[in-house]
Amino acid sequence: MTTPTQKTDTAPLFSEFRYPDLEGASVFITGGGSGIGAALTEGFLAQGAKVAFVGLSDASEFCDAMEARYANRPLFIPCNIQDIEALQAAVAQAREAHGLINVLVNNAARDTRHTLDAWTVEQWDESIATNLRPQFFTAQAVAPDMRALGGGAIINLSSNSYMLGLGGYPTYVTAKAGIMGMTKALARELGPDAIRVNCLIPGWVMTERQRELWVNDKDLNECIDQQCLKEAIPVEDMINPCLFLASSASRMMTGQPMVVDGGRV
Repeated sequence: MTTPTQKTDTAPLFSEFRYPDLEGASVFITGGGSGIGAALTEGFLAQGAKVAFVGLSDASEFCDAMEARYANRPLFIPCNIQDIEALQAAVAQAREAHGLINVLVNNAARDTRHTLDAWTVEQWDESIATNLRPQFFTAQAVAPDMRALGGGAIINLSSNSYMLGLGGYPTYVTAKAGIMGMTKALARELGPDAIRVNCLIPGWVMTERQRELWVNDKDLNECIDQQCLKEAIPVEDMINPCLFLASSASRMMTGQPMVVDGGRV
């Protein structure tokens, strides 16, 4: 079993701990060019992993910055994850570039606000097509790789919104609850192949998107009041939990939620 060892230099938080089995691993991340996903991409790059990620927006500058910082350039594949054929093709491209995929991180999501009365069938379907459906088909696409490798790790990102029963985006909350159910089901199905499936459940993480669209003093203060730890959650605090779930340090964990929300739930 790999035990993380703390580094003694002044490296950033992204490489505070070392998981030797992640060095050289082939990692595929959805939404890996911004927000939590970008932090996770950087975290794996700092471990020496080979990272491929998909996203809607051009990530060339981000990739340039990562290459300059780590001498390890991620592979950015433009892709709308609602297009399952394109997503499957992206997995194939990552496999060709980096080898059989060891780690899948299902991160991409869209937390569009809405009410029950104002939502249409088309909007429901579009939200599910972003927040739940792709996670199933990426797992389907990488499972043969992991079987061939003798094991692997799938990390699905959910949200504490479903645990708290938050209002204002019921389709998103429904999808995030579904991700936990999917995690349990896939852990059971894939366990005999030594493929572990766990769920990272963030709280309200202060991404650039959240700050631009949703964060205000009233709601943020209310959130922090409900947390045991009295500070806003930065994206960097998602990195080490994800690396732990991806590495053999968590080799006997599967089908489990890992909540990182400052103790709000």
